[in-house]
Amino acid sequence: MTEPKPLHEAADSGAPASGIASALKALDQLALSLLRTPFARLSRGEKRVLLKIAKEEASARDPEQLHAEESDFWDRLADRVAAIGGSWRFIFCFAAALVGWMLLNSDILQRFGLAFDPYPYIFLNLLLSTIAAIQAPVIMMSQNRQSARDRLAAQTDFEVNLRAELEIMRLHDKLDALRADALEAGLAEIRAELAALRGVLTARDGAAR
Repeated sequence: MTEPKPLHEAADSGAPASGIASALKALDQLALSLLRTPFARLSRGEKRVLLKIAKEEASARDPEQLHAEESDFWDRLADRVAAIGGSWRFIFCFAAALVGWMLLNSDILQRFGLAFDPYPYIFLNLLLSTIAAIQAPVIMMSQNRQSARDRLAAQTDFEVNLRAELEIMRLHDKLDALRADALEAGLAEIRAELAALRGVLTARDGAAR
């Protein structure tokens, strides 16, 4: 199997238009030789792997870094809120705040007639409902981002595994080509030796006669 030229060599050859055409042709040959499928019909991940192979670049990528580069301030804020809201520290602090609120409005401040939210704590219920209404979509946003992060990690693993499999296939093809060349060279040497032996035998027969 003929090994296509690296993409940077194909792109550097000739004028820009011919260089692009040759680069696309090299990619198509590489796709057909490794995946038995034209380059245009490959998935985005497979195209990315073949481009990395053609450019002789590494395929390994850090999913966390890629996800962080795509995140804006509000995405990071949602992750932070979800991380705080899902911790034991938040549970203990929130429970202490609730107990303090109820103690203040049921015993301490009520003695002086200063209770701002007496039993049944209607204002507290309103605050809790507001916090829950705000926190729920923020947590869902963070869960969606975690799902996107997991999909990105799975896609990265797929590309790395595909790159490793294709590189092993290319290595096997090169070894097979080397074996074929070595075998052909050995056969040529044997043919030459047989021809020399035939010549010697023919000369002996002629001398004996």
